[in-house]
Amino acid sequence: MTARTTPMVLFVCVHNAGRSQMAAAFLAHHGAGRVEVRSAGSEPADRLNPAVVEAMAEVGIDITGEQPTLLSSDAVREADVVITMGCGDACPIFPGKRYEDWQLDDPAGQGLDAVRIIRDEIEARIHGLIGSLV
Repeated sequence: MTARTTPMVLFVCVHNAGRSQMAAAFLAHHGAGRVEVRSAGSEPADRLNPAVVEAMAEVGIDITGEQPTLLSSDAVREADVVITMGCGDACPIFPGKRYEDWQLDDPAGQGLDAVRIIRDEIEARIHGLIGSLV
């Protein structure tokens, strides 16, 4: 088994259809291979939120190929940093991990204007996160 040389970040929200997908896409984009990125949900939706897909496309990031994924203990165990977004106690806690909880509005049921605000806040947080990782 080869040791990982880049930090792994896991983004977790309830449905893995909005916030965590945007955060993962921004980190993958801005991290440019310096960070491994995953996202998952405690109760994944059937598909991504269409307003989230559209808002990300507006900034040149295509997430149409992504799918909501069920959170597993293995995913948390493998991550160096776990960032939760409104999933409460559904995320397992393992010693030695860095945990952060980002308080963000849920884009579910929101219009594109509201999703843009959430998207921009996530992107700003991603820039700060990158600075703390690499």
